[in-house]
Amino acid sequence: MSPHILIIMIFSLSMGTLITITSSHWLLAWMGLEINTFAILPLMTQKYYPRAMEATIKYFIIQTTAATMLLFASISNAWLTGQWDIQQMSHPLTLTMITIALALKLGLAPMHSWFPEVIQGLNIPTGLILSTWQKLAPFSLMLQLPTNNSTLLTIFGLLSILMGGWGGLNQTQLRKILGYSSVAHLGWMMLILQYIPSLAFMAFMTYVILTFSMFLTFWYNQSTTINALSTSWTKTPILTALTPLTLLSLGGLPPLTGFLPKWMILSELTKQELMTTATMAALLALLSLYFYLRLSYAMTLTTSPNNLPGTLPWRINFLQPTMPLAISTVISLCLLPLSPTALALFSH
Repeated sequence: MSPHILIIMIFSLSMGTLITITSSHWLLAWMGLEINTFAILPLMTQKYYPRAMEATIKYFIIQTTAATMLLFASISNAWLTGQWDIQQMSHPLTLTMITIALALKLGLAPMHSWFPEVIQGLNIPTGLILSTWQKLAPFSLMLQLPTNNSTLLTIFGLLSILMGGWGGLNQTQLRKILGYSSVAHLGWMMLILQYIPSLAFMAFMTYVILTFSMFLTFWYNQSTTINALSTSWTKTPILTALTPLTLLSLGGLPPLTGFLPKWMILSELTKQELMTTATMAALLALLSLYFYLRLSYAMTLTTSPNNLPGTLPWRINFLQPTMPLAISTVISLCLLPLSPTALALFSH
């Protein structure tokens, strides 16, 4: 792709998201979502092969369906109540329709099945954009919606944690595993969204940092399957030693950063006297932890047969910049001591 076209697409991608985040009118928000969708399509088709084209077409159809449903619901709300303001979405039918449309855009269960399939057909950098930046605009709209549909959000949250863990159990492709991981993490955010939106946003930012670290790790290793991970120790031995810790942080184990949002979410759910919901979420998270441990095992506790030339790549100079991965890995592992500050910040 030409550098000029690439700059235009990235600028449009950023501008579409910023328009949606900063707007309080449904038409402006819809326009930002459309700009955002159309800007990423050329990035998805950089490599012109059938799997990428299939993923692009699937993504386009799903996003267009969700955007059309959102536009229809917002027009219906304006017709019924005379309000275009995002925070004045008062009619229960239109509020439910918009929640479903945003869930479809985010990839929440039970509208999640498109996301792992699409991410599997893309290269790793584009998959990273799809898993992090593309979720920011619909998530910001979800944050602004009134909290009248708490039952629906709780059902979406628990279903997403279940399907995100269950769907990833039998996968061998790393991008699909990260796709199901994304579905599960979004479920945790939906559970707490109606009670403390700022805590949901903190969970989203933690997820972005952890996912950024994992995608960069697999990109630097040039690994797309679990089997390829078993040979990564010959290419990047230090990274191979640190990656299982990042995976365990994604699983939410102490004393790593990923434990912080899950701990705070479970604490808040119990304060809201939702002990059953909190217990179910904690138990369903064990499904996701299983495939994170599976990746850790494949990466560090298995040794593939290698001859002498196969063990030499680590001596070759690494040409890609490693500073973003180094910063994100440190943040992924070491932020838990800041939890008292975070608790004080989000307890008000």
